[in-house]
Amino acid sequence: MEDFQVCDRDLSDVILSGYLQAEVIAVDTETMGLLPQRDRLCLVQLCNPEGKVTAIRIAKGQTDAPNLKKLLEVTNVLKVFHFARFDIATLRYNLGIHVHPVFCTKIASKLARTYTQRHGLKDVVQELEQVELDKSAQSSDWGNAANLSEAQLSYAANDVRYLINVRQKLIDMLKREGRWELAQECFQCLPTIVSLDLLQFKDLFEH
Repeated sequence: MEDFQVCDRDLSDVILSGYLQAEVIAVDTETMGLLPQRDRLCLVQLCNPEGKVTAIRIAKGQTDAPNLKKLLEVTNVLKVFHFARFDIATLRYNLGIHVHPVFCTKIASKLARTYTQRHGLKDVVQELEQVELDKSAQSSDWGNAANLSEAQLSYAANDVRYLINVRQKLIDMLKREGRWELAQECFQCLPTIVSLDLLQFKDLFEH
């Protein structure tokens, strides 16, 4: 695949330096399931505005990735996710990374695209980028990270390749509809929501 590389356990110093030059990067994770306390983190994908994608294979039992932590915690690089709530929870639980600042394209889509209930990445990218993502590898075994198939690697790369462009188009829509400030407030709440999720508090704001 073009502009795609794989690292084991962490970013190299050279690759880290390149990503630190960006004002914004896209981030995604692949895990064994949807419960951070049960399902381990297997892969972390990054993409810069030039479309350079890096996938980091996380080993079973691995508890840190210092260069990745430095990148995801630095304050002058914005991190764009789709459904950030899950990804930043699994990064915190598995690697001790407190990601910030954050932009979530799923939250932005729900605030901006109120004419639809379809806010999955495939639907958002198809509408805003006119690209149809192949999601056939979505529910597959990411645990064998050393031997991922070409289809899995392509899927992982495409999960981050379009997020930066999608972000800007959603910002334009949010500003047009007068909801940009509200969206930013939602993003700022995410670390607290993740803390509640990891402590397994549910419906805390309900009666």
